[in-house]
Amino acid sequence: MFQRLYATTVNAAAHPKASLWLAVLAFAESSFFPIPPDVMLIPMVLARRAFAWRYAAIATLGSVVGGICGYVIGALFLESLLPWLHELGYYQGYEAARGWFSRYGFWAVLLAGFAPIPYKLFTIAAGAVAMPLLPFVAASVMGRGARFFLMAGLARWLGPVFEQKLLKYLDWIGWTLVAVIIVVFVVYRLL
Repeated sequence: MFQRLYATTVNAAAHPKASLWLAVLAFAESSFFPIPPDVMLIPMVLARRAFAWRYAAIATLGSVVGGICGYVIGALFLESLLPWLHELGYYQGYEAARGWFSRYGFWAVLLAGFAPIPYKLFTIAAGAVAMPLLPFVAASVMGRGARFFLMAGLARWLGPVFEQKLLKYLDWIGWTLVAVIIVVFVVYRLL
């Protein structure tokens, strides 16, 4: 199922309405869909490098609006979603996200927006624990924007070689960046 969804997403990158599809995919991924917008953003940038920043902005905006939708889902519909989270295997991730919110709030959303972890769990958890909306949106814009502008910039700069390397090392790169962000946060808190 996921391979077919992935292939459909990559094919949509060549469509004349690809920008709209990118926004829809970014929106959906932030609240309920399993395929990240990077799989469409990178081929779009490779096809039209001059539009890299526009595509990154579209992905960021769609993702933040989708994150707000996930926040509302968590705030209003969490009780009815709990069985679904259990069934799809997301419940433990959701519980971990709630724990992060109790300790880190803004920083948890910022990190989740950038890292290769399911951002939708954090958007739903933010609404469920009633995180203040303005810090949630600010962290989402910063985290998602940093991720999509970095991906678009690398794809623009490195071209097709980037796509091959990214797909091969995406998890390693993502977790390294998570570790760097955590170290920066700890150093910031200690100083």
